[in-house]
Amino acid sequence: MAGFSGVLKLTDLDDFIAPSQECIKPVKVEQKSGRGVIRIDNDGTDALSTVPKYEKAKITLNDCLACSGCITSAEVVLVNQQSHDEFYRVLAENSNLQECERRTVVVSLSLQAILSISAKFFLRPHECAQKLAGYFKKLGVHYVFDINFARSLSLLEAQKEFLARYRRKDVDSKALPMLASACPGWICYAEKTHGSYILPYISNGRSPQQMMGVLVKDLWSTRKGITPDKIYHVTVMPCFDKKLEAARDDFYNDLYSTREVDCVITSVEVEQMLLRDQVELPSVDPVELDSDLSSGPVLTSHHGSSSGGYAHHVFISAARELFDLDQDKLQWKTLRNVDFREVTLEVNGETVLRFALAYGFRNIQNLVQKLKRGKSQYHYIEVMACPSGCLNGGAQIRPDGGTSAKDLVSKLEETYELLPAIKPNEDPRIPLCYSEWLGGADSAKAQKQLRTNYKAVEKSTNVLGIKW
Repeated sequence: MAGFSGVLKLTDLDDFIAPSQECIKPVKVEQKSGRGVIRIDNDGTDALSTVPKYEKAKITLNDCLACSGCITSAEVVLVNQQSHDEFYRVLAENSNLQECERRTVVVSLSLQAILSISAKFFLRPHECAQKLAGYFKKLGVHYVFDINFARSLSLLEAQKEFLARYRRKDVDSKALPMLASACPGWICYAEKTHGSYILPYISNGRSPQQMMGVLVKDLWSTRKGITPDKIYHVTVMPCFDKKLEAARDDFYNDLYSTREVDCVITSVEVEQMLLRDQVELPSVDPVELDSDLSSGPVLTSHHGSSSGGYAHHVFISAARELFDLDQDKLQWKTLRNVDFREVTLEVNGETVLRFALAYGFRNIQNLVQKLKRGKSQYHYIEVMACPSGCLNGGAQIRPDGGTSAKDLVSKLEETYELLPAIKPNEDPRIPLCYSEWLGGADSAKAQKQLRTNYKAVEKSTNVLGIKW
């Protein structure tokens, strides 16, 4: 079982809810002969009964996704196949094989995780990414990418989907608001708690992690002449729920019997790996990220929020495409708290676009209730389960003594804003990706590879889950 760090704590920046008492996986117990205990039945007769010995239940990723007990993030669920221990096992197994039998090991780094690790070791972001590449390659990894190219694809798909939804909003009552789908904690909550009512509003675009999964195991593998099952793909993420996302059946290749992302390790697990290997990251020789799928020689971000900038990009694109207006800098207005903000666009005195950022489950629950009552006035909402967004992910490295969580997140925000930001449609690889790999932006292959679907998880009636 994967042993997650105990550093995840409730703070003013962290309103995660652990699995509820309903999170029960029944285990079949085989009755075995042996000594019993005497009990007295109601009729006064003696009876021999055997005290059952229960096996330890193992909760797999799919068990968690199939359960309807947890209503928010599942960061404390113990899982078997998504841990740095499993990563070490695969690397060791790979090193003992003949070269022709080895799998190609690929690591993809999320920007939020890089920033968390760089703050821990007092490194500049790009320097940290290069040293992580050097560390992983010494362990036996073949390629190290960042995920910004995949995020550009995710942003462009969100833009296309929103424009299509906006244009049909008068004939489809559930076209808007469109809700971002990049956060697996939010998706888990929506599927298990609000089900089929809320799901039509959620974007069907893949998250950057799963965009990277299909890029590595379809586009890149084809270019390299490697079949997907011969690639072991690991992502480094700021969030434990990304493990659950990677385990979804939607992201499994039936033809090659492999997942698009085989293993997810988190920022705090990388810290544990460095401690285990007695490696001081600042002393590691830097290695350039591999150029095939990375953002380039310099680490880049995207305009807007440090959670990916979904609302920012979609707003600017919609203003230009729908109303022929160029919006460079958006003026966000803080509403009930710093984790709920909005921006609007007016044309001839009429509000034609109203976007919001809703972070943390308190804001999400208010948002959902308004939506159910038909009182939501937004066209698009960037939804993230973590207060302050992905930089405050539940699996980020927590601050050392003397630094508060708020101060650390503020520092990471400042660092993020100093990175050079790129516009997704200005990446020269994007047109080639759509035309050569996908056969067109609106092709059937593009719909299959870049989109996904979400489904309601029905609550099961289980007498073991009764609360007495």
